[in-house]
Amino acid sequence: MKIFLTGATGFVGSALLSRFIADGDEITALVRNQAVVLPDAVKRVVGDLSRLSRSDDLAMTDKEKFALADIDVVIHTAARVHIMDDSAADPLTEFRKINTAGTLNLARQAAEAGVKRFIFISSIKVNGEMTKSGQPFTPDNDFIPTDPYGLSKYEAERGLLDLAKETAMEVVIIRPPLIYGPGVKANFASMMKWVNRSVPLPLGLIHNQRSLVAIDNLVSFIIHCIGHPKAANEIFLISDGEDVSTTALLQKVARAFGNKPRLISVPVCLMTFAARLIGKGDVANRLFGNLQVDSSKARDLLGWQPVVTMDEQLAKMVEFGDQT
Repeated sequence: MKIFLTGATGFVGSALLSRFIADGDEITALVRNQAVVLPDAVKRVVGDLSRLSRSDDLAMTDKEKFALADIDVVIHTAARVHIMDDSAADPLTEFRKINTAGTLNLARQAAEAGVKRFIFISSIKVNGEMTKSGQPFTPDNDFIPTDPYGLSKYEAERGLLDLAKETAMEVVIIRPPLIYGPGVKANFASMMKWVNRSVPLPLGLIHNQRSLVAIDNLVSFIIHCIGHPKAANEIFLISDGEDVSTTALLQKVARAFGNKPRLISVPVCLMTFAARLIGKGDVANRLFGNLQVDSSKARDLLGWQPVVTMDEQLAKMVEFGDQT
C-alpha cells in the first residue's frame, strides 16, 4: 500500500509507522520540522497543517512530484490535542486552525489527487465528556460538543462527510477514548509511576465504568479500515471491549508490575467536593465519572476483534519501561 501519514512522530502515528514499515508498505509522512529524523524507508514532506491551504502543493524534495499522487490512503492522526489549562487567548480558533481547517484542506487536496480513502482519527470528545451508567456512547449519538477541542473535531467530521458526498474519495472516521500503550505520556504515565512506586492513592472506592483502547488494538483497527469496503463513509467508536473502574484499572496496573496496590478507601463525594473547591472539577470527572463507548459496530460491520487484552497491553508497557 502507498500510505500518506500525518502525525508520524506522535503516539498513534509512530505506532502506525512502525507497523507499516514492518509490513513493507510505502510511506510518505507529513512533518512540521525539517530536522525530524524518520527511518530511511519513509519519504518525508515538510508542511504545517495550521497554514495549509489549497494552494500549497505539498511538493516532495525534488519540487516536482506531488506528494499525494498515487497515494492509496491518507491516515490523518496529527492534531492540536486537548490541553488542560489552555493559555491561548482564543482556544477554539487555535484548535480550528489545525483540527478543522488543516484537516479539510488536506482532505480536499487528497480528493483532487485521486486518493481512494481518507482515515481521520477523531476523538470521543465529539460524543461528550461523560456517559450515564449503562448507557454508552454510540456513533449515532446526536450531540454538538461545546468543548473547543471536541467541537473542532466535530466540525472536521462534518466537513469530511460532506466532501465524501461531493467526491469519489471515501472517508472513515474513528473516535477513540483514552489510548494507552508503550510510550504513553501525560496522566496515564504518571499513574503508572505512582503505582510502581507504591504511592498511597485515595482511589479505592471508585465504581465508575470507563472505556479505553490499547494502542495495539487501535493500530489493528486502523489497518483493518484501510481496505475494508464496508468501512467507507462510516463513523466508528473503538475500545478494548473491557470497561473498568478507576480502582480496577489501578489494580490491573499494580498486577502488571507485580505489586500490591496501595489504595485508600476515601468516599468519592468528599474527593469530588475537594477537587471542585480547588478548581479541578474536570480532573474529578475523569477519575470518578463514567465514559463508556459501544464499539460493537466495529465487530459487527467489519468483523474486527481486539488483538490484545488490557492486561496484555499493560504487561507490554511494563516491559517497555513505562514505570519511571
